[in-house]
Amino acid sequence: MRKNIAEFIGTFWLVLGGCGSAVLAAGFPGIGIGLLGVSLAFGLTVLTIAYSLGPISGAHLNPAVTIGLWAGGRFPAKDIGPYVVSQILGAIAAAAVLFVIATGAGGSIGNFAANGYGAHSPGGYGLVAALVAEFVMTFMFLIIILGATDAKANTAFAGIAIGLALTLIHLITIPVTNTSVNPARSISQAIFVGGWAIEQLWLFILAPIAGALAAGLAFKFLKGK
Repeated sequence: MRKNIAEFIGTFWLVLGGCGSAVLAAGFPGIGIGLLGVSLAFGLTVLTIAYSLGPISGAHLNPAVTIGLWAGGRFPAKDIGPYVVSQILGAIAAAAVLFVIATGAGGSIGNFAANGYGAHSPGGYGLVAALVAEFVMTFMFLIIILGATDAKANTAFAGIAIGLALTLIHLITIPVTNTSVNPARSISQAIFVGGWAIEQLWLFILAPIAGALAAGLAFKFLKGK
């Protein structure tokens, strides 16, 4: 139960910090943080939770990470369900808080940092580009996580490597899909946007999970297991 609560809190912070920066601060007149700032915000949420709650739950904060760690032989199958449920609920709770804040000035939520492709991609990128980007970036994210937390690695720096990896992923793919690599983060925002965000949500659930599974199996092969 304590691990599940830690995952709830950690994912809450990831969505509030990452999506919150995109919704509230990215385009603020004159001093908006832009793409670079949002990318850093997502990375910082993971870095801070890795060192604060990582000792409790491992700080997955992402269903794809949990599933990828299982595929890599580093997480028990029986704990996948409770972790994933906790992550999704934490993300939705954060989106609810963000909704209250974002509407506090009397405006609409806009796209609410939801993930999309085609007409809903920030750069107008289509389905295939979005699918490839989400699969490949999640694959690389899991390779970095598995490697940085390996028994032979200097795990004291794992949180830094993982946080910076997520920052880099956002720097690359915000123009493509608004960057998911995390089904919980996509689900939470889509619920509040509705319509097109729900219709396109399948990609941001399936592609990250597929990428994570592939990474887990690839890392096992590289380790000779």
